[in-house]
Amino acid sequence: MKAAIYHGAGDIRTETVDDPEISAPHEIIVRVRGTSICGSDLHIYRGALDGIMRPGHSRTGHELVGEVVETGSGVARFRPGDRITMAYSCSCGACPMCELEQTAHCETTNKAVYGFGDAFGDLNGTHAELMCIPHADAHAMKVPQTVDDRAAVTLSCNLPTAIIANNLADIRAGEIAALVGCGPTGLMCLDLALARRPERLAAFDPCIERRNRAERKGAVVLDAGADRAVEQGLDLTGGRGYDKVIEVVGSPDSLNLALSLTRPGGTISAVGVFTSDTFNLNLADVFLRDISLHMNGFANVQPVMSAALELLERGEIAVDDLFTHEFELTEIDRAFSMFNDKRDDVCKVLVRP
Repeated sequence: MKAAIYHGAGDIRTETVDDPEISAPHEIIVRVRGTSICGSDLHIYRGALDGIMRPGHSRTGHELVGEVVETGSGVARFRPGDRITMAYSCSCGACPMCELEQTAHCETTNKAVYGFGDAFGDLNGTHAELMCIPHADAHAMKVPQTVDDRAAVTLSCNLPTAIIANNLADIRAGEIAALVGCGPTGLMCLDLALARRPERLAAFDPCIERRNRAERKGAVVLDAGADRAVEQGLDLTGGRGYDKVIEVVGSPDSLNLALSLTRPGGTISAVGVFTSDTFNLNLADVFLRDISLHMNGFANVQPVMSAALELLERGEIAVDDLFTHEFELTEIDRAFSMFNDKRDDVCKVLVRP
């Protein structure tokens, strides 16, 4: 079969590898119908996670809609022909962390993540024709035919993460809120945040095409890369700052921006994936301004996947318009390059094996 293999920064190739096989009773084999590239995958593409990726071996991809082709003897919830998705992190459903709904910290799988190298379990990825899903009963789910492939792909990571971000921010009607980062997950966060009826929601992003998307949804948009971004953002609040800020980028600059925008007593919900091991956080400032900082980039998505599916089924959030480009698996290098460089007004890509 074909699968995407990491070879180094900016070098992800589609190659021929052995088909996966059932090796444990809790496993299933899935034929991939569709997958995508998550913003967190760009950390891999840019080489920020080179230390955990094995060149020429490590697979990529963690977003899926697929069809079950084979099940292990211990699998109870799935059978061949079922259309499914799964959480980006592999969890057993039975360990103490899973019982606490901290599924990304599963003790059985040791925090395994699909397509994220040796440090996260050396699992196969969704950028492939076939893949193996261990502990399938615990973190995979069936997808009804009423939900199309594009929408189903968002259930692995993007949409549940957006739900978590909004739950942590807890925006109330009439509050003033801000969003830092208008990528695909950020735009889903925006839709959910606007449904909470804030008085105003300002969206920050350096990319004009993404700002335009946020503006069409109803946000006041500002250039996060502008010299006066903080000043301009605070002017919208009368200088007081924002009640709630959702951060969906995962860089020191984006978190600094969120901190600078937040009013005393305000809340930051940071769900971007941070790969920097250092950050000059002014603890005295956070302490003296009584800021509540929630960081959840390693999101526990499995417990909220059902809620995400219900949103899609009820039509309360539409994600089809986020998908701007479609690629074959053999074009995975082009897909990564375009998404990384934000060319051609790309927002989210669909990859078909």
